[in-house]
Amino acid sequence: MVIGSVVPMTTAIAMARALAAGEPIAPRLTAAAIDRARQPDSAATLIAVTAERARYQAEAAQRRRLRGARRGALDGVPIVWKDVFDIQGTVTTLGSASHLHDEPAVVDSRLVRRAHDSGLVTVGKANLSEFAFSGLGINRCFGTPINPVDPERIPGGSSSGSAVAVARGIVPLAVGTDTSGSVRVPAAYCGIVGYRASPGRYGAHDFAPLSGTLDSVGLFATTVADIRALDRIFAPARAAADPAPGPRYVVPAGEWTEDVAPEIAAAFTASADELRRAGADIRIDDVASLTAAQRLLDRYGTIVGAEAYREHGHRLDSAMPIEPATRRRLESNAHTAHSIEPVYAAMAGLRERFVAELDGAILLCPTVRHPPPRLAELGDPAAYDRANASTLRTTMALSYLGSCGITLPVRGSASGPASGLLLSSPSGGDDGLLARAEWVRRRLAGAAVG
Repeated sequence: MVIGSVVPMTTAIAMARALAAGEPIAPRLTAAAIDRARQPDSAATLIAVTAERARYQAEAAQRRRLRGARRGALDGVPIVWKDVFDIQGTVTTLGSASHLHDEPAVVDSRLVRRAHDSGLVTVGKANLSEFAFSGLGINRCFGTPINPVDPERIPGGSSSGSAVAVARGIVPLAVGTDTSGSVRVPAAYCGIVGYRASPGRYGAHDFAPLSGTLDSVGLFATTVADIRALDRIFAPARAAADPAPGPRYVVPAGEWTEDVAPEIAAAFTASADELRRAGADIRIDDVASLTAAQRLLDRYGTIVGAEAYREHGHRLDSAMPIEPATRRRLESNAHTAHSIEPVYAAMAGLRERFVAELDGAILLCPTVRHPPPRLAELGDPAAYDRANASTLRTTMALSYLGSCGITLPVRGSASGPASGLLLSSPSGGDDGLLARAEWVRRRLAGAAVG
């Protein structure tokens, strides 16, 4: 992103430093973001562009800078929000035609207010899979955001618009939600960084739910440093961060690293080899808690499916318009509410076992097992549903185990599709995870991997 004669800035921190140094660019940064959001190739990225609000916030940031009263490290930096968060004066659509004519929100969601109070500039509301209930990012009502890495491929979901807004350079920061992989998957498919915070890290959720048990907030950026800067704004006061990261990583044996496409395996192996050369202790081991979790989900169904049906199943018998793929997923989970109890019952014990098995190490595996499918291949309902299930298989099991996770962009070749290297830690291990992710990203960037 080039602002007048200013040096190109693609990261939030670069923008913030220029603003802090006295560059009078907050309104121009915002104007450029609005203009980019309105380009034809960005048409499906945002559901709403909050231009008037953004210009007001940018001008206010400019005035604060002149008074020496900046509100925080990211004062004046543009951001967008997945359209499950309320933004005053806009309709919260959940990516669904069934909400198009709802009343606009009266107040902002709590995290949106926190961002505003820290000086961030809200540019708009990002597109998503309907009700956040798909890993593919396809939306028939508002259009499917174009994957900037390969326009023929899906962007991933459900936080598709948030990922694409960052990957296309509309804004340096975006907020999504991640229940089964809805931040980690689109970040991997769009070649950027995506972070799923531990559930509750930013306080009680006040966005539209999909699964109250597994929902979490997620952040998008092009660098880990930008993720950490936004995390510091959103996370409430907490104990001191974990000590400097140790280089211990566990690669799970079995389907998580073996049942993957050749190009994904090549990118993962190259990344792991480079980290070993940099001094990381990486061991391959059976992770029994992960294996047990996957077997439970395969046998009884998913908590996400059961709770999504409880949340939205009533729509099946109503006149409200919903997409055919959403209808299929809801119908297929009608029985899950009756079969899911063993999955709930085992969750706490498996999460404790996951903590014990990792013993302070970070879990390391591919974020997604195959490249993003081509849109043209998903017209058949059966192909669509298979792709959705396989796309979310790794991240869904890790969500069930309560993990926080961050995906870093890697590629098997310069011309290949984007994929992700996923680092995961048990719930509450966010500070150490983010520190280790920054270490990993520096090593891989230095080796020209990703």
